[in-house]
Amino acid sequence: MPRTELLTVVIAAHNEEAALPLLHPRLMKVLDGLDLEASVLYVDDGSRDGTWELLRSFADADPRVGVLRLARNFGKEAALTAGLDQVDADAAVVLDADGQDPPELIPELVARWREGWEVVYGTRMSRDGESWLKRFTAAAFYRVMDRLSDTAVPRDTGDFRLMSRPVLEALRQLRERQRFMKGLFAWVGFRQLAFPYAREPRLAGGSKFNYWRLWNLALEGITSFSTVPLRLATYVGVLTALLAFVWGLWIVVRTLAWGDPVQGWPTMMTVILFLGGLQLVALGIIGEYLGRLYLEAKQRPLYLVAEMRLPAQANPLPHV
Repeated sequence: MPRTELLTVVIAAHNEEAALPLLHPRLMKVLDGLDLEASVLYVDDGSRDGTWELLRSFADADPRVGVLRLARNFGKEAALTAGLDQVDADAAVVLDADGQDPPELIPELVARWREGWEVVYGTRMSRDGESWLKRFTAAAFYRVMDRLSDTAVPRDTGDFRLMSRPVLEALRQLRERQRFMKGLFAWVGFRQLAFPYAREPRLAGGSKFNYWRLWNLALEGITSFSTVPLRLATYVGVLTALLAFVWGLWIVVRTLAWGDPVQGWPTMMTVILFLGGLQLVALGIIGEYLGRLYLEAKQRPLYLVAEMRLPAQANPLPHV
């Protein structure tokens, strides 16, 4: 008899005890309607509320539900990596725990996968429930990444996507510590298809990504997939040095020709502060890249698992 196709839905959760009871029944109803063997793997990223106890109750009630608890909060990128590392299926779907990405769209992702696409990623046509500032900054970030990076990161695209087994095996080879998953998903390549959809408001609770964390994530993305800031710092430094040389030559010529009756305090302070500011900005950019080299050199694990119970499968594949 032909082997049944296997699908695993990976969900990383951090302090989502309010949203998960609303999302889980919807998800299981969708999986019940699929004509393949489907399971769910929840990853608890060091939650401090009742998220872990809730996830264990899901696993106790249904053998198709697996749970994985990290030793502490390692961040969403590491939590997704931990979940995808454990997937042993023909395809995996990454879904957010807040319910903004409708699980009811999974059958359509599966249909595109069966057409031959190895990655089907959701492109947000609308972002209900989000402020205009967050929508604006998100749109700006994707467009900046598009200009700076050699890797084409799809615009207005989050983590919601389906990936085939070859893509999952390729992702397991990428063990860099400073992870920007949206960029890694794009970097591996394979046949990828955009799937437009309308993003819904959160089911409950509040976003765990404030503007400071989003800013740090943007820095991770830019520094992980582009060296343009370093090159820009070089160009700005060369241009500033040329302007300073021309300005200094002009001061010498003016002094020799007409003297210097003015003390020049404002001009001197302006030049010193301007050049000092540029130097500090350049040092900051270099420091960002140097800090990432430092973290990579230590070779610490991406995450540590405290407890794990994988979902049951009807006919598991050999682990690679």
